[in-house]
Formats: sequence, C-alpha cells, structure tokens
Amino acid sequence: MSTENIPSRRLFLAAAGSLAAARAAQAKKIKPTVSARSAARTLGANDRIRVGMIGVGIMGTGHLRAFVRQQEQDKDIEVAAVCDVYQRHRERARAISKLEDKDLYIDYRELLARPDIDCVLIATPDHWHAQMAIDAFAAGKDVYLQKPSTLTVDESAQVMEAAAKYGRVLQVGSQFLSDQRWHKVKELIGEGAIGEVLWGQTTYSRNSVAGEWNYYIDEEASPETIDWKRWLGPAPKRPFSAERFFRWRKYWDYSNGIASDLYYHRVGPMLFAMGPAYPTRVSGGGGIYVQKDREVPDTLAMIAEYPNFMIVVAGSMANSAPNRYLPQVVYGHSGTIVVENDRVLVTPEMFVAKALQRPAEAQTFEFKNAQREMNRRHTDNFFECMRTRKTPVLGPELAHQVMLSVMLGCESYRQGEMRLYDAAARKRTRRASARPAYEGEGRNHPLGPKKEPSV
Repeated sequence: MSTENIPSRRLFLAAAGSLAAARAAQAKKIKPTVSARSAARTLGANDRIRVGMIGVGIMGTGHLRAFVRQQEQDKDIEVAAVCDVYQRHRERARAISKLEDKDLYIDYRELLARPDIDCVLIATPDHWHAQMAIDAFAAGKDVYLQKPSTLTVDESAQVMEAAAKYGRVLQVGSQFLSDQRWHKVKELIGEGAIGEVLWGQTTYSRNSVAGEWNYYIDEEASPETIDWKRWLGPAPKRPFSAERFFRWRKYWDYSNGIASDLYYHRVGPMLFAMGPAYPTRVSGGGGIYVQKDREVPDTLAMIAEYPNFMIVVAGSMANSAPNRYLPQVVYGHSGTIVVENDRVLVTPEMFVAKALQRPAEAQTFEFKNAQREMNRRHTDNFFECMRTRKTPVLGPELAHQVMLSVMLGCESYRQGEMRLYDAAARKRTRRASARPAYEGEGRNHPLGPKKEPSV
C-alpha cells in the first residue's frame, strides 16, 4: 500500500478531531453571567436612548463616531458608556465621546449593571458575541450585535432563543439589509416580476499585497495595556499574541474568515429578498492558495440549497475581479434581477413572460446613495424598534437563517462533507429532505398539460 498520502491523512483526521472537539465545547448551553433583570425603561417617542458601546476597535469606533454626530445633531440618542480591554481603545473612545473615566470599563458586565443604559452595541471579535448578547438580554438591554451573530451555528440558535425568552430587541449589524435596493428586489419578487425564483449568485472579493485582515499592530500593544485573559474569554487559552489580537479574523478560534466577515453581508440581503427560508443542504470548498499566514481560507465557494431555490456565493481575498465578473443576480423563471451600484435592473425572459402574461419590458430602478445611507438606516431601524418593540429588519430568526447558510458552508469546507439541515424540525440532520421533483403528466409545465382534442 502506498504511504504517499499518510501524513496529509493524519493532518486531516487531526483537524477533523479538533473541530469536533471545538464544536462539542461550543455547543454547550450558554448561561447568563449577570443577574437577570426583568425591568427595563419604557421608551417614549421623545426619550433619548442611552447607548453602551462594548468593543471600540475599528468597527466599534466607526459606530461611536457616527453616534456622537447623531447625538449632537438629532439629540435622539446618547453614548453613555464604553467598554474595551485595550487601554488605547478606551482612551481614543473617551476623546471622541467626551465621557468621564467613570464611564469607561474593562469588564462589560459592569457596564451592563448600569440601570441607565437602554441598549448596547457589541463590536467585539466573534467568539464573544453569544455570551455578551445573552448577558445583555438578561440585564434588560436591547442589543445591536455586529455580524456575524455568533461564532457558531449552535450559539446563533441560543441567541435567538434568548432574545425571545427575555423579550429583547436584537438587530444584527449587517447594514446591507437596510440597503433600499434589496428592499426593492424583495418587492419585485413578491409582485411576481421574475416568476418563480430559481437561484441567486453573489460574491465579496478583495485583494491586497499584505493579505486580507493583516491590520496594523500597535506598538503600544502588550500584556500591560491589553487584558489578554479577558479578551480570550471562551476561546482556547494561549500566551499573549498581538498578532491574534489585531488580526483575529485569520484564526478559527475567533472567526470564520470570509464566510462570517463578508459572505454574511451578501447572503443576508439576498435571502431576505428571495425568502427568507432555512437552508436544507449547504456545501463549501476552497483553500489557502496564496495567503499562507492564516488558518481560514483565502478563497471560498458555497452552495446553499433551500426548499425552492438556491444561493451560490464564491470569492477570494487574493483577487478582486469577481466583483466585476460575478454580479449580484437573482434568476427567476420569467425574468432576472441584477443589483448594480446605484440601480436595480429587471430583464424579462421574453417568451416565458409573454406566455404567462407577465411584464415583458426591461425595467431600471435608480437608487442614488443607497449604500452610503444604509449604515444610518440600519441603526435607525434598531432604535425605532426599541421604541415600538417590533422586530428589526435583521432580527433574531433571519439572522439565524443567514448564519446557518454561511456557517454550514464553512463547516462543509472544513469537514469535507455536505451539511444537512431539517428546516421543519429546526435542527441538523444526517438525512437530507427531498428536493423539488417530478410531479408527472405535464403538471410541472406552467401552462399545464395539453388537452387531447375533443372528437
């Protein structure tokens, strides 16, 4: 017997075993680490919403700057507290927000203990999302949770359940769900503009000489300025590493790379428009082809199947051309919708549209500044839902459906097998549900079976 592939097989089995162990640990029920508080302030239409910021790195600081501008101009919100484990992040946040030292925290649970905080924005590495969100719900806070909702599928389900248990508002921070182009796509599909939906295609690709997520490492970063133990939290224990602290998206312990950072943004609005729905089968493939300094793949493709359509997403962190050659498209039986920079294009399948008496003219819908406005729209939707207690545009269930779509694909890539999900039972399965199939005697044809001529 050839021994040529034995080392690689050993590596595969070791990786599979490590993943299985990690998933078993992550599947444990997450319990609140703060005392549950059922009472929360009832917000009136004119009340200022007091916000606590948990995590003020690159993304969190961007939100902080936007909120400070909003509180100065519109006076409908107020940044009341900030938490971060890195001293320099806290100092920068204090300079931006003009908060006092008493409003800066290292332990997020101390921030959650404040009764004057109405909601929190969580912008930490993914491995902390689930615990922090569940703790915030238990403390009576509404939550704006940066995407992805969690590190794992099982954690995502627990966050969804906790939001319902504590009666809290959850908005997951994928701002593309507030892109008005995709709301128009949903409207068009609902009106039957392209007939029965078949599949969608999308990408999110980048390229750089340094490699994606190789962010600058501060010279001030050290065990003295970063509470490393607190930053690791539920992740495996390791010696201090500035590389992992700043470039955490490259490592499985804290992130799922392209799938959770970028594909979540693309699959989210597409699933919102086409469904929403739970996936039934998801497969993934790719590899670390160029950027060898990471654990996550630099190139990844996924196919997510749903009961009546599918979504294909493929891209790379080592070539940006797919953004031009693989446009965002939804295909239907009688037409196609393309989402471009500032517009939505509807192109009919002429002969089918005419036969089914559906619109047979191409249509263009212009959306100037749609992407520029979506960040504010997304946070405004969250704040409005805090007042009305309605479900935000990317609330708990849709956020979980998107998480399943991208993370089962990531699991498939890592484990080398298709991942299956029982949409009816809302659980993983080893037995795939039946795909849409033959119904016999011409019944699949939109015009129906031809009748025999009468004698």
